[in-house]
Amino acid sequence: MKKFRMRSISRFPKTTQILSLMLLTAMILAPTPASALEYTEADAAAGSFGKPTSVEPVTVIGGTYAYETDVSKNTAYIPPAFGSPMADLPGSGELLMPNLVSGSAETVTGGGAVTMMPPSTSGSTNGSPISTGYTVVTSELYYSGGYLGTLSAPAIGLNVKVYQGVEMDSLRKGAGHFESTSIWDGNVAFAGHNRGVNNNFGKIHTLEIGDTIQLTTKLGTRTYTVYSVCKVSVNDVSVLDSTGENIVTLVTCVMNQPDYRWCVQARQVTT
Repeated sequence: MKKFRMRSISRFPKTTQILSLMLLTAMILAPTPASALEYTEADAAAGSFGKPTSVEPVTVIGGTYAYETDVSKNTAYIPPAFGSPMADLPGSGELLMPNLVSGSAETVTGGGAVTMMPPSTSGSTNGSPISTGYTVVTSELYYSGGYLGTLSAPAIGLNVKVYQGVEMDSLRKGAGHFESTSIWDGNVAFAGHNRGVNNNFGKIHTLEIGDTIQLTTKLGTRTYTVYSVCKVSVNDVSVLDSTGENIVTLVTCVMNQPDYRWCVQARQVTT
């Protein structure tokens, strides 16, 4: 075919041949017409756009859905030390930001302590004093020996100093204070060993309803009467919740039952 064309072209004058070759070359190299790639561009259907990334979703603490749960540093926990009584307890540990209390409405400073008012102090208190808030541990509340106070329960011969945190170092010296709980008003919670040399809480399960527990800190001395002695699931952290009355909570392991904890609770005696 090419040979035929070349012979046909050679019959014409040289100028005509050059023009013919140029025309043929242009036809071969010409781009494909745009009409071969025709398409229509239309708007996407309503509602098919992705969510904007420039707007953060509103967080609702305690919401029903996962995306409504506060996952910021305000609710982050420092995990308990390996081998401590609460090491296997999901959700345990100290708050990374202990001064932030969910639902708090007011902060009051005085007497060497910072009191953060809880969302509500209403409800039945069974005759015990209504809590005035949540008392945060401050440097002024430490004694020279590095402890926060003393805890005693005459019925079982308990008399022990309490230290901040429930890590092994604290529990080797005495009882450990759950940093996520108050140190004076509301629910004041402590942990302790139930075996070994420092088995300070080894007999708390033998306490009876009506037995007394005494807590002394730089804020004063309070006496409490036991109203609950029970086993709780290792997954039950509700015993550390803030309360509308002044109580103490004692927690320790159950011997040979790693899925449970002994929990003793006592409320302040009315004065």
